[in-house]
Amino acid sequence: MTHLQAFQKKLHGKADAALITSHQNQFYLSQFPFEDGFLLILPDAAYLLTDFRYFEAASKAASDEFCVKAPDTGAFAEIGKLMEAHKATTLWVEESALTLAQKERLATTFPTLSILPGASPVLCELRKFKDEKELATMTTAQELTDAAFTHILDFICKERTEIEVALELEFFMRKNGAEGLAFDTIAVSGTASALPHGVPRNCTLENGFLTMDFGARYGGYCADMTRTVMIGRADAEQKRLYETVLAAQKAALAAAKAGIGCAALDKVARDVIDNAGYKGCFGHSLGHGIGIDVHEAPAVSFRAPADAVLAPGHVVSCEPGIYLMGKYGCRIEDMIAVKEDGSIHNFTKSPKELIEICR
Repeated sequence: MTHLQAFQKKLHGKADAALITSHQNQFYLSQFPFEDGFLLILPDAAYLLTDFRYFEAASKAASDEFCVKAPDTGAFAEIGKLMEAHKATTLWVEESALTLAQKERLATTFPTLSILPGASPVLCELRKFKDEKELATMTTAQELTDAAFTHILDFICKERTEIEVALELEFFMRKNGAEGLAFDTIAVSGTASALPHGVPRNCTLENGFLTMDFGARYGGYCADMTRTVMIGRADAEQKRLYETVLAAQKAALAAAKAGIGCAALDKVARDVIDNAGYKGCFGHSLGHGIGIDVHEAPAVSFRAPADAVLAPGHVVSCEPGIYLMGKYGCRIEDMIAVKEDGSIHNFTKSPKELIEICR
């Protein structure tokens, strides 16, 4: 079953049609990335509405399940014509993506149309479960990311700046096939490594931990990994902190499987860190879903509801960390998938033992 067919099955009985406005869900359903237009989905038809700039590309690249249109009269007038032709009077919308201006325009243009929320959570749920094509695409994205880490180990030296490290990671991934970054690269050293989402600075690398959180985007899908290396020699406390983070990640990876609660898996890693004397120093969740967006459902978090469990098709990060405010921090992150047999596949191949760079 294609992504479109799965959504049409959910649409049946809920509304006569659905209007898809978010770029991510437009790509998910049509397999065509574009930034100006709409998808209009009916139980037995699907339309991609765009303009002259995207028409030829969409006609070639979008799923052949879609009829591509570039109406001269504008998208909203075409939506009205298509709704009338299909005798559709109720419209499902993405309540988390439809702007207030778009909603008001729909209501003004089609005063008898019933606009119904509900498409957002349905698409969020569908996107949790990656099919074989999505998994293969994410494998390539992570292979590019792993290769970038191998490359950057030879590039790093004490004379480099954090910005140079971040840019070199991006350049390598783009040069070798990535279509872009999954997110803005983090490369922070020394005291800045205590900032989980620190911004690379135009300063030479400080002695101590260098945390690099980065990922390639390939085929519309993201990779996400973090590795922390040492600039100079690690002292006993730095080694202990690093080994605690690594032990927490290994414990979580060993416990991960289909059916485990997302909060319970977070607790496995959190207990290792807390019991080592770092309670309160792991402030973020263990992980998050990864796909078209680098942060999507499901959340592997201490805040997750009791009924949130890992299931076959889920792709999530596993990224415990310890951050000592004003001092330093460390995070280690892999990207994993739950396989059909319930076991775990780890996309990430980069080494995790502590690496000291002294040149």
